[in-house]
Amino acid sequence: MRQSNHFDDRILRILVEDGRITNQALAERVGLSPSATLRRVQAMEAMGLIKGYRAVIDPEKAGIGFTAYIAVGLNDHTKDGQEGFERALASAPEVRECHNITGNVEYLLRIEARDLAAYKHFHTEVLGVLPQVARLTTYVVMGSPKDERA
Repeated sequence: MRQSNHFDDRILRILVEDGRITNQALAERVGLSPSATLRRVQAMEAMGLIKGYRAVIDPEKAGIGFTAYIAVGLNDHTKDGQEGFERALASAPEVRECHNITGNVEYLLRIEARDLAAYKHFHTEVLGVLPQVARLTTYVVMGSPKDERA
C-alpha cells in the first residue's frame, strides 16, 4: 500500500486533468524540479498506481449518439455464471464499462451506441441471448452535467 505524499497527490490530480502535460509544466505546477517530478511519475507508473494514459473522445464526433446504463440481473449466481457473462461482454464494443455491484442486480453496464436502433440490436442480439441474464433495466442518459472520466 502506498503512503500518501503531498507532491504525489498533486501530481496525480494534475495528470488526471491533463495526461499530456509536459514534465516541465508539471514540475512548475507541483513546485519540484523536473528531474524529481519525473522520478515520482516513473515510480508511480512502475508500482502500477498510474495504469496508463488515454485519449478522451468526443462521443458526438465519434458517431456515438446514444448512451445508457443497464442494470443486469443474472439467473446463474455461480462463479462460472458470472465469468461466462463477463467473457461474453469482453468482446462487445458497445460495453464501455462493466461493474460487478451489490444490491438487487449483479452488474451495471455503461453502453455507448450509434443510435437507438444500434442499442436495440445490442440489447436484443447480444444481451438478450446470454443464458445467464434474467432481467435487464435500461437507464437512458439524457445529459451528463458532471463526468470526471475525461
